[in-house]
Parts: sequence; structure tokens; C-alpha cells
Amino acid sequence: MNEYIELLDKNSKPNGKRCLKSIAHKNGYYHSSVHIWFYTKDKQVLIQKRHKTKNTFPNLWDVSVAGHISYQETPIYAAIREIEEEIGLKIIDKELRNIGTSRHKHIHSTELTDYELHHLYLGKLDIKIENLKIQEDEVAQIKLIPIDVLRFELKNNRDSYVPHGSTYYNRIFDAIKQFT
Repeated sequence: MNEYIELLDKNSKPNGKRCLKSIAHKNGYYHSSVHIWFYTKDKQVLIQKRHKTKNTFPNLWDVSVAGHISYQETPIYAAIREIEEEIGLKIIDKELRNIGTSRHKHIHSTELTDYELHHLYLGKLDIKIENLKIQEDEVAQIKLIPIDVLRFELKNNRDSYVPHGSTYYNRIFDAIKQFT
């Protein structure tokens, strides 16, 4: 979907400028997104396989839920909206823990540069995965994976996962460990 997003200044603050997501990606403009990681009490993590038609990282395993923050939308509201859209789970803001932000720039091609500030959230998944309903044009599949298995996979089978980097993933794993 080609939605309006808000651009960020060099200090990672919204600058009030509205831009279509496609233009931001074409020109490498700095903007915000949300990443929500769901975990279970038995230390499993919900991951999603990106749809094969996605223009960034198709068919790779990724964060539980992710998406862009729309123009003048707050990060927490974007997270709640994306969760319901992508996996059909209705939650409230108190069910998410903000664990900070992470800046990433990935040049996919001369026509696509993703330069984002990810607002990071954790949520405890208390329902069975079978009760989630994926957004089929965005998400190909979801699954639960033990954290230790995911760590192993990220070291030994990197080509199957979105390359967020070891610092990013370790930050997520450390935060989940703190709350389980």
C-alpha cells in the first residue's frame, strides 16, 4: 500500500513533511516504522515469513509484525494497527512494552533505499497461533520458534532471515529474556 508517511530529521524527530512511502523509498528519505516481537512464556518467538510479492526481503523470515508509521500517527497506534492488520490480534497499548528504537539503512537497488527508524515493541502472546489470522497479501506464514533455535538459525542459516544484524537481534533476545 502506498500510504503517506512522515519524514524524520537527522535527530530522528518528525519534521512535519508528508511523503508517499514509495517516494521515500525511491529517494532514501529517513522515516519511521514499528517492529513488534511477540514471545511466549516458554521462550518461543513468533516470526513471519514475508510474502513472495514484497519488494523488500520476499520469502524471508522476519519480526512478528512490522509496518510503517503513517503521517501524524503515533508509534504505539501504528503498532496496534499493524498487529491487527497482519495477524488479526486486537490488543491495547498496555499490552506492549516499548524497548527503544533502532536505525537501519538498507540499499536494495538504485530505486529502493529503506532508511528507517524502527520503534521496537515486545508483546506476550497468550493465545494459540492457530487463532491468529494472517494478512495473506503481506504475510506468507507465521510460526513459533524457540529463542535458542532462532539464535542458531541466525548464525547458521542467515539467508533465510531478514538481515537486521546481530546487534539488533541480540537486543531483542535480551529484552525477551528480561521479561520471561
